[in-house]
Amino acid sequence: MTVEFDPFSRDFFDDPYDTYARLRDEAPCYHSEQYDFYALSRYEDVVAAHRDHDTFISSRGLTYEQLSDSEADVAGSLIMMDPPEHTRYRKLVSRAFTPRAMASWEDLVREIVVGYLEPLVGEPSFDLVGEFAGPFPVEVISAILGVPEGDRQQIRHWTDTMLRREEGEATGGAAAQGAGIAQTMYFLELVAEKRRCPGDDMLSALVAAEVETGDGGTASLDDIEIAAFGTLLGAAGSETVTKLVGNAAVLFHRNPDQWRLVKEDPELHADAVEEILRYWPPSQYQGRCSAVESEWHGVTIPAGKPVFLLTGAATHDERAYEDPDRFDVRREQALAIGLGHGVHACLGAALARLESRVAIGEMAARVPDFVVDETGCERVQMSNVAGYSKVPVHTAH
Repeated sequence: MTVEFDPFSRDFFDDPYDTYARLRDEAPCYHSEQYDFYALSRYEDVVAAHRDHDTFISSRGLTYEQLSDSEADVAGSLIMMDPPEHTRYRKLVSRAFTPRAMASWEDLVREIVVGYLEPLVGEPSFDLVGEFAGPFPVEVISAILGVPEGDRQQIRHWTDTMLRREEGEATGGAAAQGAGIAQTMYFLELVAEKRRCPGDDMLSALVAAEVETGDGGTASLDDIEIAAFGTLLGAAGSETVTKLVGNAAVLFHRNPDQWRLVKEDPELHADAVEEILRYWPPSQYQGRCSAVESEWHGVTIPAGKPVFLLTGAATHDERAYEDPDRFDVRREQALAIGLGHGVHACLGAALARLESRVAIGEMAARVPDFVVDETGCERVQMSNVAGYSKVPVHTAH
C-alpha cells in the first residue's frame, strides 16, 4: 500500500510519526497527487534543503495556501523574503535578539512565568496550557515589542484563529482571514502610536531604525513593514513556546524517569528543551517554493512547486539519531533543526529556549509532582504547528 501524507488530516494533527517513518523509508521525496506538493523527510535532505535558499525560496510564502497560489500577496514579512533582501532586514531585527539582550530578559521572563504558575501551586488540578503555557509566552514577546498589557492576550487569540485549519481543509477560511486583518490593523495603529510617543521597546526601535538598501544607501522602515515585523514576532513568539511547554508536560508524564532527572539536576533543563524540540517540534514543517528543478532520490521536483521540509520527520530519522523514538534528556544532540535552520532559522530561537528553560525549571520547583489526564488532552488543528490546546494535570496535593 502506497504511503499517503495529508497535512490537513486528523492523522497529521494527532500523531504523524508512523507516517513520517514510512515517508523516510518508502518515499523520501514524496509527491502528493491530491495537493501537488513535494515533501522531504530525511534529516540529511531537510538540512541540505534549508541551506539551499537558491533552490528552495521563501518569497512565495510559507503555507500551502500561499505556495499553491501564484497570485498570493506575501510581501512585507521577513519570513517570506529571500537573500539579499532577507539578509538586510534580518540584520536589522536580529540586533534585538543578541546574547546580551537574552541575559537582560531572563528576569522579565521569570517574573512572567512565576506570575502565571504561582497561583496554580496547591491546586488539585488545572489546564496547563489554558492557564499557564498558553498565556505567558505572548506576555513576554508583547512586553518586548511594546504591546500594552491589556492587549497582549488578544494577539494570541488572533494568532490561534489565523493558524487554525479544519480537518481536510487546506485554507483558513473567513475567520482566519478576518483575524489576520484585525491583527495587522492593530499593529499599524500601534506603530503610528510609537511614532508619536516612542518608548523603550522593539517597535519604537524599528521606527527609529534604518535598513541598508541594495545600492549601498539606507532607508527608514515604513509603517506596513514594521507592522509586519510585529505581526510575525507576536505570532511566532506566542505559538512556539506554548506548544513546546505543553508538549513537555505530556512527555514528562509519559517518561517519569526523565522528569525525575530534570527535577534533580537543573543543569539538565536546557538539555531537556533541546530533546523536546527534537522529539515533538512545535513547527512540523517549513514551506518553500522550488525556484529551479532539482532531483531527490530519483524524483524530480519541478520548478514552481510547493515543497515541505518535514522537520517532524527529520528529527526522528534513525540515520541521524540513535534510537530516535526514545525520549532522553541526556541525549547528545545532532545539529538542532527544531526551530528551523539556515538563513530562516527562527529569529527568536534563543528567546524561545530561554522561556522554555525557565518554565520547565519553575515547574520542577513549584509543581514537581503531577500527572496528565491524557483522556482530556486536546490537540490543535493548525496549518504547520503541532501541540496541545488543552493539557489537564492533577497534582499530588
